[in-house]
Amino acid sequence: MNPKNNQINGDQKPDKKSPEPIKVMLADDDKDDQHLFEEALKKTHVPTNLTTADDGEQLMNHLHDDTVPNPDIIFLDINMPVKNGSECLEEIRADEQLKDIPVVMYSTSSSDRDISETYTKGANLYVIKPISFTRIVVVLKHIFTLKWNRLFTKPEKKDFVVSDRNVRD
Repeated sequence: MNPKNNQINGDQKPDKKSPEPIKVMLADDDKDDQHLFEEALKKTHVPTNLTTADDGEQLMNHLHDDTVPNPDIIFLDINMPVKNGSECLEEIRADEQLKDIPVVMYSTSSSDRDISETYTKGANLYVIKPISFTRIVVVLKHIFTLKWNRLFTKPEKKDFVVSDRNVRD
């Protein structure tokens, strides 16, 4: 299956100088999680162009496709079939064309091992998937309101994990 691409304008009102949509890539094998992410992204009021991949191999094939622009940010699930998120992260960081793209690990896992491993491999943030739709919106708003230069640098370990418990409405 090919990656799915959707323009998302949220509830933003059109104006003369709308910013360029942020190109977001989500790799997650769970279709329900993909749908919730897409709907939550709409509620952030951030203009985005979302592309989804169902597994790590599909993600990497998309990222190596020279006919499509690279995403501005990648949200990457850890536990996926074919190629897992940790393997993808390692491959992204080793590729000269991809290594500077911010990667946000987006997982149900709160395992210290997963968090430490992805921090060491160069992820920019680690998001523990919120349970409720409302909290997904809050977490995504938080990420998209961070200063972009913060996403392009390696955070201190104490600032690496984002969850619905440490993000306020």
